[in-house]
Formats: sequence, C-alpha cells, structure tokens
Amino acid sequence: MKDTRPVNLDLTAFRFPLTALLSITHRVTGVIIFFGVAILLYLLELSLKSEAGFAEAQELLTSPLAKFVLWGVVSGLLYHIVAGTKHLIMDWGVGETLAGAAIAGRITIVTSVALIIAAGFWIW
Repeated sequence: MKDTRPVNLDLTAFRFPLTALLSITHRVTGVIIFFGVAILLYLLELSLKSEAGFAEAQELLTSPLAKFVLWGVVSGLLYHIVAGTKHLIMDWGVGETLAGAAIAGRITIVTSVALIIAAGFWIW
C-alpha cells in the first residue's frame, strides 16, 4: 500500500476559518495573561514593600517599554474576557450554528479592538 499522506505540512498554506483563529488567539492570550500576572505581582510586591518601593514601581511604570508590556497584558485580558463571554453565551445555545459563530466571531473582534484601543488611550 502506497502512503500518499504529506510528509511535512505547511501550516501557512492552510486557510483557517475565523472561529479557529479566534480559538487560537484565545489560547495565546491565556498564556500572555499567565506570564503577565507574574510581572504585575512583582510590581504589586514592590509597591507594597515600602514607600521607596512604591516610588520605584511608579518610576518603572513610566517607561515606554513598561507601558507597552502593561498594555499587552491588559489587551490580552480584555480579549480573553470578550472571547470567554462569547463562549459562555454559546454554552446557553445562542449562536451555535456556523453562521451564528461567524457573526459572534466578528462581534468579538470588533468589541475587543474597541476595548484594546480604549485601554491604549488609558495607559498612554
């Protein structure tokens, strides 16, 4: 029997549906939040240590790199919340069809982008 399966799959050649991309992004933002919590806990610990530690934490958060990292963590959290809410609504039986999932996916993207832009204005 001849094996005609491909040896190496080129994932860039596939066109993933919107729901698959949103699912992958939801998982990626979960990882971002996981590592971001470590950074935020360090800043919290530093700020609660002493008055000088609080001043140091404030100074750290004024740098553009720290603001960018903070914005990334907040963005991941916002997307994760919006996508998680979409999943909860789908668990109630709303939008379980292919068309409904596509509409919910577009709503998730628009809502997340609006919240992430608003968070960017808030942080910067």
